[in-house]
Order: sequence, then C-alpha cells, then structure tokens
Amino acid sequence: MKSVVVENYIKAAFEIEREHGRVTTSQLAARLGVTPASVTGMIKKLVELELVSHVPYQGIELTGKGTRSALDILRRHRLLELYLVKTLGLPWDEVHREAENLEHAVSEELTQRIDEYLGYPASDPHGSPIPGKNVSMENPDRVRLTELKTGDTAVIAEVEDHDAELLRHVGSMGLYPGARIEVTATEQFDGLHTICIEGNTYVLGKNVSKRICVKNVTKQKRRKAR
Repeated sequence: MKSVVVENYIKAAFEIEREHGRVTTSQLAARLGVTPASVTGMIKKLVELELVSHVPYQGIELTGKGTRSALDILRRHRLLELYLVKTLGLPWDEVHREAENLEHAVSEELTQRIDEYLGYPASDPHGSPIPGKNVSMENPDRVRLTELKTGDTAVIAEVEDHDAELLRHVGSMGLYPGARIEVTATEQFDGLHTICIEGNTYVLGKNVSKRICVKNVTKQKRRKAR
C-alpha cells in the first residue's frame, strides 16, 4: 500500500521521532492537521504494513522498513525544495508547500537526475540534511538555539520548514543557514535570546529559538560561582 496519506504519515513520524525521540498520537495529529481518531485508525494500517510498531499508550516507533521509506520520501522532498530554489528562484518560505505536492509523483530516476544536476548537495534550503542515494542520513552535530548562553557564538545550521510565516520572520533578520550569530543576552525565566548578526541586534522568543538549530558552537568562558 503506497499512497500519499501513508507517505505523509511516515515522513511526519520520522521528523517527530528525530525531534522528540518518540511519536505520540497527539503529535502526529498536530503535525498533520487531522483528528486523533484519524491517526489511531491510520496507525493500525501502518502496523499492518510493518512500517511502524505500536505500544498502546506509549506511542509508535518506525520499523527498519518504515525508516527507509521515510528517508526515501525526505530525499525526494528536500531535493525538490533545493531544485525549486536554485532553478526557479522560489523563496525558501514557499518551497516546502510546493515540494509537499510534488514529492509523491517524482520517480526514483528523476530524483537521481535532480541530485546529479544539483551536484549531490548535503542539505536543502533550510539546512536540513538530504538523505543519500542509499537511503541513509547522518545525524549532524547540532543543538537548539535555546541551549546557547550569553557570550556564545554559533552558526545557523537549520530552520524548521513547516511554518512559512516563521521562515519569513527569521529570513527578515538574515537567520539563514550559514549565518554566524553571537548571543549577547539571555533571560532565564521567559526564554528570550538577544542575538547579534552582522552588527544588527534582535530579540528572539523561545517559540522561535527552539525551531532553529545551530552548529560550530563556541562557548564563552564563565566564572564559577563562589
């Protein structure tokens, strides 16, 4: 059983599993914009297809077969996103929606041709790693921006691509993958991060910071409390 619905569920489950370590019915419902009852019914089908294993009241886990399927879908999706940016000049806040529509129709041969045309890229426009032809993907060394402290510097690695408004917001500040930032202040209780990028200062709320991953973090030396 290969369908748009199945592929959407498998891809969403993989992304949630990567972010949170486990996948619950409520998380899938929120990510896909469907009711928990619909998710429950679909999980039964995914179990029958041996794409997930399900432990009642504990959520689901992708099987090896499910993980390979998810990586194949993500490979198509992320290559399409980069192709649309590079060849058609679509902005990074629009390509996710377009790739969602196209990913189910692209053949393996066309996917490989796109990969070759783009020079076998490692990441998509949002910094998300692109699975290789062998349907495998390394887990890059990244942390959430929320983990940075005052004085730390880092490079933007990845921005979640599900929210076009978020992408426009962070894009207006120049927070694209590859941009270097310095945290100039943090607020412990409300989660605010004040950052400096190319001489400009911005304040990021926790809801924004938690959806940005960074790499190459340089920690500021801090004095030990006496």
